Amino acid sequence: MRVLIVEDEAYLAEAIQTGLRREGMAVDLAFDGDVALQNLGVNDYDVAVLDRDIPGTHGDDVCEWLSQERASCRVLMLTAARSLDDKVAGFSYGADDYLAKPFDFAELVARVRALGRRSGPPRPPVLAGHGLHLDPFRRTLTRDGIDVQLPPKELSVLELLMAADGGVLSAETLLEKAWDENADPFTNTVRVTISNLRRHLGEPWVIHTTPGVGYQFGAPRAKG
Repeated sequence: MRVLIVEDEAYLAEAIQTGLRREGMAVDLAFDGDVALQNLGVNDYDVAVLDRDIPGTHGDDVCEWLSQERASCRVLMLTAARSLDDKVAGFSYGADDYLAKPFDFAELVARVRALGRRSGPPRPPVLAGHGLHLDPFRRTLTRDGIDVQLPPKELSVLELLMAADGGVLSAETLLEKAWDENADPFTNTVRVTISNLRRHLGEPWVIHTTPGVGYQFGAPRAKG
């Protein structure tokens, strides 16, 4: 999942970024509305965590732009404005959810994950197939009933592949969704991550490569 944090209090933005990265999300930062619009214009985010009162373009205007131009990106307003009128106004600008400061981080994570599920085609809360059961909310994975421990990035890549429902995802798509803007698109990061993921899942392989196209989650077949 790719997330943009729009927050002018740097210490808070960086703390949220660190916490969400530990949950396996790819997270970028914008400290004002103008930079937020630039990032949103070039990157395909699943969720924007948006403060309202920010420098540059106001958060309400960023939210309105998103609702018109990036309908697939869900908006969680995270702001100190906590009255009922404030919340109603936030929703009127196109916010999908509203969380007032101060907040509990576990609740923030749950809300971001819930919005992330709604950013694409509908999918079940637990992804299952070919002996694997992945719970994105609890960040748990089993294979044939046995717990499998994966690093956060590998779990995120597996989630994307399983959610694709048999579709082939290119390395570029995986890089866009599972890594932040600091990732180097010219490295073999995705290939190495897929290789490690296969090794951790064990045989028979359920992640397959289509040369020159990408990667697919599916039924076991010959290595390749």
